[in-house]
Amino acid sequence: MDKTKNKTTGSVGEDIATDYLISKGYKILQRNLRLFCGEIDILAQENRTLVIVEVKTVRGAGFGLAQDLVRYKKQQKLRNLARAIEQEYPNRSIRIDVVGLDLSNPEEPKIEHLINAVQG
Repeated sequence: MDKTKNKTTGSVGEDIATDYLISKGYKILQRNLRLFCGEIDILAQENRTLVIVEVKTVRGAGFGLAQDLVRYKKQQKLRNLARAIEQEYPNRSIRIDVVGLDLSNPEEPKIEHLINAVQG
């Protein structure tokens, strides 16, 4: 497995997801936000709601849907990140979204945005 290629794919995916979210009216607060319990790909705001966005990018159908890569362990980590953000921004509603990207055709990436994808 080539980690450099994976990192590049992830960065490209995050760029596309950022542009997509901005086009939908989200305000991007931070990218690649490192906290003691992990990293948030994108921290955004939609109206008064803070949105933790996990971006999953694949280059082809071999791995299935990108958002299906957010398995139980990652969901737990996202919940912990949400609790940490809650400490920083009390009295704000927080939700966790997943943006899945399929770059098998780089000219026309497929984007699926799952709102409130991880509960709790």
